[in-house]
Amino acid sequence: MRKHRALLVGTALAAALVAASSAAAQTVPSASEDGGSAQDSAQPEILVTGTRIQQPGLVSNSPITAVDSAEIRLQGATNIENVLNRLPQITPDANENVSNGSDGTARINLRNLGSNRNLILVDGQRMLPIQATDVNFLPSFLVERVDVVTGGASAVYGSDAISGVVNFILRKDLNGVLADVQYGFSNHHNDDQARRSLVTASGYQNALSSPIDGQRFDANIAVGKSFADGRGNIMAYFGYREVQPITQANRDVSACALDPAQNNTTFTCGGSSNNEFGLFQPLGGPNAGVAFNNTRDGAKTWVPYNSSFRYNYAPLVYFQRNDKRYSAGAFARFEADPAAEVYASFMFMDDRTNSQVAPSALFQGTTYTVNCDNPLLSAQQGQLLCGGAYGTAASQDLFIGYRPVAAPARPRRDDLRHTDFRVTGGIRGEIAPGISYDVNGLFSRVLFNENYQNDIDPVRANRGLQVVNVGGVPTCKSVVDGTDANCVPLNVFQYGGLSAESLDYIYSPTFTRGMDKETVLSGTLTADLTSYGVKSPWADQGVGVVFGVEHRRESLVFHADALARQKGTLESRGAFDVTEFFTEIRVPVFENRPFAEELTLTGGYRYSKYSTRDDGISTYKGEIAWAPIRDIRFRAGYNRAIRAPNISELFAAQGLGNISAQDPCSGATPSATAAQCAATGVTAAQYGHIIECPSEVCVAQGGGNPALRPEQADTYTVGVVLAPSFLKRFSLSVDYFDIKVRDYISSIPASLTISQCIETGDPFFCSLFHRDPRNGVLFGEQGYVISTTQNTGSLKTSGVDVGANYAIDTGVGGFSLSFIGTWLKELRNEPLPGLGSYDCVGLFGPTCGQPSPKWRHQARLSWSDTTDIASVSLNWRYIGGTKLTNNTDDPFLTGPAYVLNASLPAYSYFDLALTAKVEGGITFRAGVNNLLDKDPPAIAQGLLYSFGNGNTYPGTYDVAGRTFFIGMNAEF
Repeated sequence: MRKHRALLVGTALAAALVAASSAAAQTVPSASEDGGSAQDSAQPEILVTGTRIQQPGLVSNSPITAVDSAEIRLQGATNIENVLNRLPQITPDANENVSNGSDGTARINLRNLGSNRNLILVDGQRMLPIQATDVNFLPSFLVERVDVVTGGASAVYGSDAISGVVNFILRKDLNGVLADVQYGFSNHHNDDQARRSLVTASGYQNALSSPIDGQRFDANIAVGKSFADGRGNIMAYFGYREVQPITQANRDVSACALDPAQNNTTFTCGGSSNNEFGLFQPLGGPNAGVAFNNTRDGAKTWVPYNSSFRYNYAPLVYFQRNDKRYSAGAFARFEADPAAEVYASFMFMDDRTNSQVAPSALFQGTTYTVNCDNPLLSAQQGQLLCGGAYGTAASQDLFIGYRPVAAPARPRRDDLRHTDFRVTGGIRGEIAPGISYDVNGLFSRVLFNENYQNDIDPVRANRGLQVVNVGGVPTCKSVVDGTDANCVPLNVFQYGGLSAESLDYIYSPTFTRGMDKETVLSGTLTADLTSYGVKSPWADQGVGVVFGVEHRRESLVFHADALARQKGTLESRGAFDVTEFFTEIRVPVFENRPFAEELTLTGGYRYSKYSTRDDGISTYKGEIAWAPIRDIRFRAGYNRAIRAPNISELFAAQGLGNISAQDPCSGATPSATAAQCAATGVTAAQYGHIIECPSEVCVAQGGGNPALRPEQADTYTVGVVLAPSFLKRFSLSVDYFDIKVRDYISSIPASLTISQCIETGDPFFCSLFHRDPRNGVLFGEQGYVISTTQNTGSLKTSGVDVGANYAIDTGVGGFSLSFIGTWLKELRNEPLPGLGSYDCVGLFGPTCGQPSPKWRHQARLSWSDTTDIASVSLNWRYIGGTKLTNNTDDPFLTGPAYVLNASLPAYSYFDLALTAKVEGGITFRAGVNNLLDKDPPAIAQGLLYSFGNGNTYPGTYDVAGRTFFIGMNAEF
């Protein structure tokens, strides 16, 4: 602890040392490094991400990667998360290419430590409640730049800023009209002969050879007016975006669900055992645990189930969700006096998107009951189900996997709607030379409404399965006894047996809704003490200091209708508040001295008192910057950061949910031994008779925990910035980062629990299995892996960021080059203290999840003509190769060996963009992303983890193929 406080203590001592010295005040020109500072001539405030201190010429000591508005337009981006996901520091999170399980939001995951461990800001203030963060909320056409700050920033911004901060700087002082419109679409050439041959051999339909889909239209306008000689400005904006879907049927990589075959050496078209013909597994009687299937010919005959009956659920699933967004907002400010400028903002979004997946089913895992005298049963089926009780009023419980595709069934659609509001307001001003204040408030609200459509109600389905003969007419028992006069019998005992009427009866939509609220009240006092002589005798600029107080309250209410609760959705509610006091100090020790062009110390401290804890929490930082000459600047920093548990982690009710995994103790020939499976709760009688998790999807129990403690993180950064005077317009930055999170809030991944119990027999992991006592399965209502939220072990990541920029003018025009790359040294996870850890660098797979290559970069080369009217820009995105976790010898990661997908190759994508300026402030742009139309890697569905979709990882790899866009920006 002592060494961690060294820089902070040193800063305080330096401040005391220089307090008595005096020198004339000197104005330092504003500067920008790494996008670290910007001073809009139309705006009075100085905004530097990573600090609240305001001084002329201030440069942040934190490593910052900046993305400006020109880059956003060159990418043809209408979704801001797609721009950031290209940065090597960011791992794709929730995005438009995730369908099954999507909540409709778009999130940012900095350093692959989780989207809940980086803080999203708008102009230095929190955007939305952390658990409801959605960057769809941002009007991308008004983003001037995005600052991505590496390292903890809790001392400056409070909780959640563990891996860093993403700060969106918006344009707010428009004097005129700004309009932006863009249209785009995808056109992929499907020519993967290996995938197409496989689909043909499986009897499925291949993707179209060259589909045009995924159309997107984005139109925005902003109107602003300055008044009172520039002391005031008011501005409003409006936006509309519409995106058309892409289905997995239209891409070779996703036309069928890929499973491994031939000892994991090749692909086969697999799918779900919940098939269109109908699977039946009695839970009692003479054939308990035996899986049967209806025959394909429509006869009422059961045969032993095998994998050839699997249903190809892939074609109807969305690879890109449809989306319709309306946005609006306004910004206003008025300076009544230099000591009193009133400002306010309002932002609004109404976003509606649909995820779509395969038709619903009577899913295995739900216990269904069929009476043994059901007239819809054939004699053969009745005897296999009930034995000697066939024809009597006895009943038999069973699992059913019947997908009524021939009825015809409709795909399940999840209608997800987010209506977000954000209001800010305050007063700021300079009350004395160099001394200013800012008192402000922020209120945000996120309304979530979900309507899950075309899903089968298991209660109604159970009624429809209990049928008796009434005057020669099959009739539901519930009709006879009057409990449900609308019941329609379900003939699930033959292919195509369900009628449209019976389908209408069992289809029941569910509705859920939630509301997240956040209120922040804040006040700061900032002082630049240069004019008061509080400065070092060896520096021109004085000490800068900030004092502040902040109060934040967050609340969550989530409701579900009766049917949603019946299906396992649980309601939740909760709230907390926190009061914080913070300070920051910056001491320029040397300026313009030999071998000390600059030597600056910065320190910060924040004390936080949460209503959910009896004791307070301290966070702090210390930074140093040294420039021996103007051409080179060294910087280093230490931050102690925290992340308090959010409302969902604290108060979410416990429930069951699907996870990507497979049970090694399932099937007729399990991959795990009887002894290994016994440790997971498998009985001798169950071994070799447990049915597999359908579609490689098992069930886990998750939920909140009110006893959670805050996470703590220590972050270190060391770097150098070169801007040689002999090479004008060139800069190079190299920064090392090291972040370790302790007591991180998470659940133990079910895949890790499964592998650890099987491989090591560790009683802790084996105790997390809760097998269905009737048949040992790990899915359904009674079979699951416990994966609730808790303070677990530690996360650690380290590496090096490299950034370079160079521009030169020639006789044929100007050339510019920008480059940002990240070498990942370590990405280590310790699931529980003392039980060992695993490193995911260079790996992908069931435990590590999305690929974490050792090296990623993005480089852009641009040319503009001598008149700066036309430009051409080529972008190169590189994603390093990765290897499969299963094939490692790490006991945390090892699993069934794969020849198939043993490694994913390195990927290079190239994007081309052109711009042309015309009269009147109008600029046209056009471009092609994924110029070479490169296919994403095909990955077996059982090897995918979070955010995997369509046999690959959307977000990491381009799944739409070659995409085109054309747009126009006009300002007048």
